Amino acid sequence: MKYVSYGSAGTPESMALGECEAPVPGPGDILIEVHYAGVNRPDVAQRAGKYPPPPGASPILGLEVAGRVAALGAGVGEWRVDDRVTALVPGGGYAEYCVTPAAHALPVPEGMSLAEAASLPETWFTVWANLIDIGRLKAGERLLVHGGSSGIGLTAIGLANHVGAEVIVTVGSEEKAEFCRAFGADTAINYRSGDFVEAVKAATGGEGVDVVLDMVGGSYLQKNVGLLRRDGRLVMIAFLAGSKTEFDFLPVMTKRLTLAGSTMRPRTVAEKAAIRDALRAEIWPALAAGKLQTHLFAAYPIGQAGEAHRLMESSRHIGKIVLQVRA
Repeated sequence: MKYVSYGSAGTPESMALGECEAPVPGPGDILIEVHYAGVNRPDVAQRAGKYPPPPGASPILGLEVAGRVAALGAGVGEWRVDDRVTALVPGGGYAEYCVTPAAHALPVPEGMSLAEAASLPETWFTVWANLIDIGRLKAGERLLVHGGSSGIGLTAIGLANHVGAEVIVTVGSEEKAEFCRAFGADTAINYRSGDFVEAVKAATGGEGVDVVLDMVGGSYLQKNVGLLRRDGRLVMIAFLAGSKTEFDFLPVMTKRLTLAGSTMRPRTVAEKAAIRDALRAEIWPALAAGKLQTHLFAAYPIGQAGEAHRLMESSRHIGKIVLQVRA
């Protein structure tokens, strides 16, 4: 099969198509004929040598795909060959065939293309786990999301709307702010044109928020804590500005705050399967009904994976980027 190799240099320029043996599904696995693969920041980090795959995972890039079930491993009963699926995968998505546990796959929502479906798993698994399971977001609460125009950000907007929470996002341009408001954000703040802390206070009458979903880290940590109301929750999923900073824990004590964080890839098969089951019950019907949406910014042929990574690193995009593996 063809796959994307990123070479020892680990740069977008070093990415090229290679050939290797197609994987074989083990017990409980399915083999997916990949039509589209999502592009995510963990792929960029892995390419650069900063996010090695966990033991046993494919070294090939790619954490989400959509396509057709090509073969079943022993013991798989919920899928049939030729079923259209989208799936969270442990690696190997940038290839013509990919193996993943059957319990991590979901049907392509009715009315969605395979390209759109490939944009769903990584962000929805991540946002559900961090905002619902860890952040305990519920109706009537306020959510602050940094990076609101990213794939994660737009998914968080959708989830907040779905559960009945107010959502505030920070973005890097007025164009992105306008898009997020149209997508469902109650408030969108351009952090380049002013202090987002003061803007959040102004938008909430000085009350602050109940949950913060942060992928920035660094100096944002103290600012996020300052914006949380009593019993608030800060959930960290990435550190684009670094994971180390000087920090005063006093507000954590006085406001009874919860600070948490997580990664998705190292979770067990069973843990991811539980998230899949929750998404299938709570989110997939809303996607099929058109009540929740995704937004594809760009689709690149698999041979132009380097261009897709350059776009991801530039942060010029809004929403999701995918690779077209098959015509």
